[in-house]
Amino acid sequence: MKNFRKKDFPVSNVRRFIEPGPIVLVSSRWKGKTNIMTMGWHLIMEFEPSLIGCYIWDQNHSFEMIRKSRECVINIPTYDLIREVIGIGNCSGEDIDKFEKFALTAEPARIVKAPLIKECYANFECRLEDARLIRKYSLFVFEVVKAHVAVSPRFPRTIHYRGAGRFMVSGEEVNYARYFKPEML
Repeated sequence: MKNFRKKDFPVSNVRRFIEPGPIVLVSSRWKGKTNIMTMGWHLIMEFEPSLIGCYIWDQNHSFEMIRKSRECVINIPTYDLIREVIGIGNCSGEDIDKFEKFALTAEPARIVKAPLIKECYANFECRLEDARLIRKYSLFVFEVVKAHVAVSPRFPRTIHYRGAGRFMVSGEEVNYARYFKPEML
């Protein structure tokens, strides 16, 4: 077992170590307009039904679009889209059409009106399940009502934000399932 030498660290930066998962692109549609936002603050809240909590800053253009439409698509980009992911996060959909600017393909979803992003590895169509935390925390609780996932590669190279403009790319999978009780998987 390794012993780590430690130093004091700014509590405002602990997110660099506990970001919940890959960076996602959230697409929305309201009154004929579409938008895409880059998001890193999300969490799985339940398995059945599949609930995902998403923090969306109230100053983000997507905030009102998603709040009013009560739906979105959570799209999972891979490393090859990192420049687009950063660019989408650096501009406002109030000023531009992000699908056009970043040469991404909007595809119709099966259940929600928000578009899927064709170039993403996975797309999760979501409906707002619980709005009670939006006003206080800007936390939207979505139910995934339809999921679309690429058949390959089996383990995509997803992007994980570490803060201060730094990312990690998911690495190789390690399988320790044999050590878990089946009911705990």
